[in-house]
Amino acid sequence: MNVLMVLTSHDQLGNTGRKTGFWLEELAAPYYAFKDAGANIVLASPKGGQPPLDPKSNEPANQTDLTRRFEKDAQAVAELASTVRLDSVSADDFDAVFYPGGHGPLWDLAVDPTSIQLIQSFIAAGKPTALVCHAPGVLRNTVDAKGRPLVEGKKVTGFANSEEEAVGLTDVVPFLVEDMLKANGGIYSKGEDWAPYVVVDGLLITGQNPASSAPAAARLLAHPALAGNA
Repeated sequence: MNVLMVLTSHDQLGNTGRKTGFWLEELAAPYYAFKDAGANIVLASPKGGQPPLDPKSNEPANQTDLTRRFEKDAQAVAELASTVRLDSVSADDFDAVFYPGGHGPLWDLAVDPTSIQLIQSFIAAGKPTALVCHAPGVLRNTVDAKGRPLVEGKKVTGFANSEEEAVGLTDVVPFLVEDMLKANGGIYSKGEDWAPYVVVDGLLITGQNPASSAPAAARLLAHPALAGNA
């Protein structure tokens, strides 16, 4: 099984002067779910090379056993330092795609034509597409074969307005994930703030927050479309 993981290349948290990027747990947890299942993993980002890590995601309070495992894993660290350019990959070469979050994707991947086309290609080819936390925001400009918003009529979740408010960034982010999914016709639901919550609707798998990363990866691995691809 070949799995593509797409990371942000954006490192500025709006005009706050603070850094952002991808959220470490949202990379590490699915990475090891896929690796331990025997999958081949390719990491990609718009600019290629080392994607920016949200420094808050590596603070002690946000570290997990899997983030610590990742940081001690020389192969994983090397793969992260040399992500391939997103415009060099094709959905034809993969069985599934997973988008970790962090605030970064709201600025770059949400408007990146290559990412938009890639997601549309995975869905059109009948391949599972998973996105967690802020990453469902990258669905903002995706459409289906009829040109309608990809999430229209689909059950979805993503980082909740209440969670964004809790981290004090409601007025910093370019848009709120929950509001966007609803505005695009998505049937949005959420669990408790910071608790694991995953929604599956057809090929689309969405997780609400960092704690949803591992469960979302598990749902992707168990997806009927991947039967026989182990």
